[in-house]
Amino acid sequence: MRDLPPEPTHLGRELAGWFCTAPGRYLLGWEARRFADAVADAFGYHALQLGLPELDTLAANRMPHRWLAAPEELAPDLDTVGAPRRAVDLVTHAAALPFPSTSLDLVTLPHTLELSADPHAVLREVERVLVPNGRVVISGLNPLSLWGLRQGRAHLAARLGLAGTRWARLYLPEAGAFIGPWRLQDWLRLLSLEVERLVYGCYRPAVRSERWLQRWAWMDRCGPWAWAPLGAVYFIVAVKRVRGMHLLGPAWRPLRAARAPAVVARRDGDPSAP
Repeated sequence: MRDLPPEPTHLGRELAGWFCTAPGRYLLGWEARRFADAVADAFGYHALQLGLPELDTLAANRMPHRWLAAPEELAPDLDTVGAPRRAVDLVTHAAALPFPSTSLDLVTLPHTLELSADPHAVLREVERVLVPNGRVVISGLNPLSLWGLRQGRAHLAARLGLAGTRWARLYLPEAGAFIGPWRLQDWLRLLSLEVERLVYGCYRPAVRSERWLQRWAWMDRCGPWAWAPLGAVYFIVAVKRVRGMHLLGPAWRPLRAARAPAVVARRDGDPSAP
């Protein structure tokens, strides 16, 4: 087995604590609705959620076998920050899943790639375990958004020696590196994972209180058609396409019988006469 970098599990704990804040609950609620819509009509036998026990992405799915995998064992009820968690079924590295090739019909990755030490390896592993025409559903934080720009401003202020000021205060948790949806689509395309759907959400400004989030609720109604790519979170559904596959017709289809040449007799009894 190849050597894999350890997963930064402390980033997942930081993100879990942020989900207890007002903007975290707002983001989690939007993602829960998107995942429910995406997996409700996904058919098959085996589905896997990789990471983020705070969100049950497979709750609306009807496959008989559904698992939650995480890089470390987590409490099934409440952790130290009070965020509800679903019980973990499998403890595994995200880039080394304990499933044979082409064995899963659906894989969900809620913020898994941005929390991973090697997101490319995670995507390659997901492509390996997916069956042909299997689906992967991904959510991630958008760096080109009001939330992402505020996060970038805080990082810039820290590098300029302004640490401790309000300009250097992070809005989002320090949860790995954000992956832009344009770059992620290129990665998926290289793995023959065809993007079927890309949507953005959570257009409200980077405010911290529930009161101010509610005051800016109108932006969620205008955002999808006015400034769609600037949502704080993106949501991608991709399908595994296998090159060279084509459907064959049934082998028992009868062939048309060839018509035999007809012999016409002449009145004089000589059929070969002109």
